[in-house]
Amino acid sequence: MSLPSTILSLLLYLMLAAGLALALWLLVRYWQERQYRRRPYVAPARNDWHQHLPAPDATLLHRVALLGDPGAVATDGTDPILQLLADWQHSTGAAGTVVILGDNVYPVGLPAPDSPARPAAEKRLTALLEAVGSYPGRVVLLSGNHDWNKGRPDGYEYLLRQEAYVAEHLPTALYLPQGGVPGPVTLPLADGVLLVVLNTQWWVQQGARPTADSKEPFRQLHQILAANQHQRVLVAGHHPLYSNAMHGGKFTAKQHVFPLTTVHKRAYVPLPLIGSLLPLYRKVVGAAEDMAHPRYRKMRRRLLRVLHQFPNVIYAAGHDHNLQYFERHGGHYLVSGAGSKTAFVQKGGKATFVHEHKGFFSVDFYSNGEVWLRTLEPAANQESPEVFRQRLVPGPVTAPPLVVPSVLREPLLPA
Repeated sequence: MSLPSTILSLLLYLMLAAGLALALWLLVRYWQERQYRRRPYVAPARNDWHQHLPAPDATLLHRVALLGDPGAVATDGTDPILQLLADWQHSTGAAGTVVILGDNVYPVGLPAPDSPARPAAEKRLTALLEAVGSYPGRVVLLSGNHDWNKGRPDGYEYLLRQEAYVAEHLPTALYLPQGGVPGPVTLPLADGVLLVVLNTQWWVQQGARPTADSKEPFRQLHQILAANQHQRVLVAGHHPLYSNAMHGGKFTAKQHVFPLTTVHKRAYVPLPLIGSLLPLYRKVVGAAEDMAHPRYRKMRRRLLRVLHQFPNVIYAAGHDHNLQYFERHGGHYLVSGAGSKTAFVQKGGKATFVHEHKGFFSVDFYSNGEVWLRTLEPAANQESPEVFRQRLVPGPVTAPPLVVPSVLREPLLPA
């Protein structure tokens, strides 16, 4: 046998061995996923969560519902998430705020009035606005990548149309930050409770967007957090900073064999071996809306650099269609993107809680300084919609307020 044929045979054997190893790994992964998919995961240290409750003498001061990615809600009045949100509104009353974390209309936001897709988009957005239309508390809407026409170059036009539609049909709601600017925008919710809103899509958006210094919002955020260490602060944006799901580079075994299902759930075109290249690409290089993408990665790194300096700050996002909670560097990071769709989320890692299920988080602020996280899901097969809770802030925030530069004393919301 000649040397070239020997090398060729060796390469073929190596390729066969690699293929068999990959197939075995995928089978093991598939079996493991079948054991935990769609079941709530709680880190072992928090398995006794149901035994812990707010202090008996604690008085609820304010409550925030964090509902992400509701853009595909049912429009016939039967949507379980909208019904759960209605129950939350009824029990909370005026001492609450509903924060809708973006991706308010699937698949591409609000098209032009003459577009064939406009009626269906209008119907979905109207159903969402009607669900919060009579709520006596505050309603705040953010925008996500789908609201910007999935981040395409003409997405800014879609954003402005949606903002105008909300202003016309629900003028009491706040669409923040106004005009598609990056922010940050501050909104006091109650005594000692502050909401800060960022438009994270601005940093990853292609094409037209409002002109701004890409670094200045992070400097402003640092100033705001430094000046409000005596308050309990909730920062809201669309894009998560930690995630065990697709935008964080986590994929199912099925998506390695049928990679096109990451684009469409029914695209079952088998591409074994070759199919693993797409998840690898999404994990290492990243599509425009993945953490690995250069624009997203830079935004995330700068934002975490600020947030890691301030313990007990809560950052809430949507984007991945599941429920996730991470406690990192003294801060709290939420993914609440299960408002109308669900998608795979990997258990374990750095996560305290994950669940592939429709639902949303409620953050409850008490007069004694405690802050509690509650995970709420439609209670079809359970007695209570609450499937996990944890105290995020243990008690009074005692850090004295710092001297605020005069520029920050100006209101960040128009009068």
